[in-house]
Amino acid sequence: MQTVHQLLQTKGREVWTIGPEASVYDALALMAEKDIGALVVTRGSQVLGLLSERDYARNVVLRGLKSQDTQVSDIMTTKVPCVGPQQTVQDCMSIVTEKRVRHLPVMDGDTLVGLVSIGDLVKAIIEEQEVLIEHLVRYING
Repeated sequence: MQTVHQLLQTKGREVWTIGPEASVYDALALMAEKDIGALVVTRGSQVLGLLSERDYARNVVLRGLKSQDTQVSDIMTTKVPCVGPQQTVQDCMSIVTEKRVRHLPVMDGDTLVGLVSIGDLVKAIIEEQEVLIEHLVRYING
């Protein structure tokens, strides 16, 4: 089973972050510019939470707030499960399923080293299954 470290080697380690004092509007603009669905909220090197499109929909749109007047810290998710580089893709799938989240920050000790999404995990599992099927077909056709 592939580890998060191996997944990040293929996917890349680039993580987009934003500060808690930034406006939600600025966060949305950054997400749109980078074509991503979430930002890790940081202060210096400390991870404070995660801001996703889901947070925006539930905490700004449905509450009638204005994204220009609302800070990221007002709507971000603070209880964010994190994973380590040595955890497996299967471990991560269990976490996203159990916790009902779509993004997992990857921490190596206190250092943010990546971010994996449910899409990254599904892609990795499909690739592993394709390799397994190929091996089984070769074995059967011997």
